[in-house]
Amino acid sequence: MHPSHPHGQPSHAPGHPGGPPPGALPDGTPAIRLLAWETTRRCNLSCVHCRAGALDQHYPGELTTQEGEALLRDMRTLGQPVIILTGGEPLLREDIFHLASFGHGLGLRMVMAVNGTLLTPQVAARLKDSGIQRLSISLDGPDAASHDQFRGQPGAFAGALAGMAAAKEAGLDFQINTTVTRGNLPWIERLYHLAVDLGAVAHHIFLLVPTGRGRALTDEIISSQEYEEVLHWFAEQKFSGPPLELKATCAPHFYRIIRQEAHRRGQKLSFETHGLDAVTKGCLGGQGFAFVSHVGQVQPCGYLELAAGNVHERPFSQIWRDSELFKRLRDADQLKGKCGACEYRRVCGGCRARAFEVSGDEMAQEPLCLYQPAGWVG
Repeated sequence: MHPSHPHGQPSHAPGHPGGPPPGALPDGTPAIRLLAWETTRRCNLSCVHCRAGALDQHYPGELTTQEGEALLRDMRTLGQPVIILTGGEPLLREDIFHLASFGHGLGLRMVMAVNGTLLTPQVAARLKDSGIQRLSISLDGPDAASHDQFRGQPGAFAGALAGMAAAKEAGLDFQINTTVTRGNLPWIERLYHLAVDLGAVAHHIFLLVPTGRGRALTDEIISSQEYEEVLHWFAEQKFSGPPLELKATCAPHFYRIIRQEAHRRGQKLSFETHGLDAVTKGCLGGQGFAFVSHVGQVQPCGYLELAAGNVHERPFSQIWRDSELFKRLRDADQLKGKCGACEYRRVCGGCRARAFEVSGDEMAQEPLCLYQPAGWVG
């Protein structure tokens, strides 16, 4: 789950004289806005696109309760980022309610990504009492047949809907996440309207990154043209004043497209008129976002399996400040190929995980982008 949060401010925004740039820590390091912690890799589903290739089994080496508390205390030294408790299926971790409550007590914004099938009214009420402020629940098809096939489990669709009903009963906000593939691309509009009808506060679409079990879905990856078209459609929903929050994740081109669309409409993109879309950027890996794996490995995101460090060895806050990988990802001038030449490189940046999966170089050009930068010949 990736609830929207800004990565600082645009470069022209005024700052405090003599102080750190907006969106930065006192030492100038970019502020972290979101941390996804894979609290467990265990899962009760076997989704065909799973980044983790998760199974319903014990995984050794997961952070202990005490190590989890230490991670959360350390995160508080970096401000008040959103902490996404994810998995696997985090509800399979026995101390998950304690960890949620512990983080909430520190003043962190605690949210959780679940598949919905274990979300009973009692569990939803406990999550609400623990300080969880939002859930994400995935729907990858508009009916049982399509969703259950994708999730590898009969009854997954019914379970997700029941989980959403339980969240509503508990007064717990939830968003719907959809991984866009060739198989469900024709149903995206139906899924959007379903999210509205079900009472979700947000609909986030994710563009498939072929890692984990997702590597077997090469034929399900949409083309550059389809990528462009679905993001233009998504932008249209944004500009038409949707009844719920919309965000595109693992789809950095979206931040180019909304600027193009605003220009086409004669609008000036600003926080006042366009909200967080105007002040955030595409790929936030290592810049405003990071991922901690179930065994403590710190990565730019869950899909880019490059180690910046490990919290068993050093506190996350040190890794965030000192990692050479993170410093490289923060420097848009190190982007290569078409991405390096692109006038939108500081608001898009291309998907670094997708670039790495295709080329073995995390700074290479985004492979699923058809935009031609001004003057680019390649």
